[in-house]
Amino acid sequence: MERLIIIGSGPAGLTAAIYAARANLAPVVFAGYQYGGQLMFTTEVENFPGFPNGVLGPELMEHFRTQAERFGSKIENVDVTKVDFSQRPFRVWAGDDLYEADSVIVATGASARWLGIPGEEQLRGRGVSTCATCDGAFFKERHIVVVGGGDSAMEEALFLTRFGSKITVIHRRDSLRASKIMADRALAHPKIEFIWNTAVVGAKGEFHLQALELENLVTHETREFAADALFIAIGHDPNTAIFDGQLTLDNARYIVSDDGVHTNIPGVFVAGDVNDIRYKQAITAAGMGCKASLEAERYLEELDAERVAGGLETASA
Repeated sequence: MERLIIIGSGPAGLTAAIYAARANLAPVVFAGYQYGGQLMFTTEVENFPGFPNGVLGPELMEHFRTQAERFGSKIENVDVTKVDFSQRPFRVWAGDDLYEADSVIVATGASARWLGIPGEEQLRGRGVSTCATCDGAFFKERHIVVVGGGDSAMEEALFLTRFGSKITVIHRRDSLRASKIMADRALAHPKIEFIWNTAVVGAKGEFHLQALELENLVTHETREFAADALFIAIGHDPNTAIFDGQLTLDNARYIVSDDGVHTNIPGVFVAGDVNDIRYKQAITAAGMGCKASLEAERYLEELDAERVAGGLETASA
């Protein structure tokens, strides 16, 4: 029987663990077999406070983990396979092992959608990225390609005009899916060009991205296209499959929370990208983890008070 279980080990989950451990809650953190969240796929991180010279994504997450363990967090490198929040104590399964807890923080994050093309995985962090805010500054005065046609893609393209000498947006259709205001801004920007009815089908480069292989979806002709960076902006998928039927999810399957902390189940809290549709930054996820942990601590204090009061009433009777 645990006081608090944290599901997830990105910036949100491990920040929650640090705060909970320092409050003597001895949280159990289910980190997953591939722990650390999206930063484990990032090379240099220059926008996280406290690292003026930047830090590698995996190194930053090791710092998070070491700090959480230092204060007494119990971190298990296993995936949660099932939960039951319909009764208390809450039940969490990791494979065949059952754990019970008074409270749970869900910080399972969201996974960026990738294209699944040859060369993409090898060149991640070497010119191929899913986060303009994270990596755009590395490509000053370079030719940057953005894939996508929605609001996220237009936001990425417009943001990247601060750095790149030219931004080329490649879209599978002949018109944008983005809202009119975002589409108009991107179409009117002098640094942004568009290639329509085209898919990126390959990424090439030995140590760093040098070129893309493009396919015209009308003629099916392919060609090589020189580029220094590829930003993939085709959306994210929240990691919420195991919470289906347990927590309220929106149409995009993100966990619904009126205040960004509480879920529809009292005692179950949410933190990070599994709820954050807009920002998806390490620093915002960490802040959400802090809030979730403080709220969980408050909830457990109230639960303890109710138990004490219940015990006194029973004794009086």
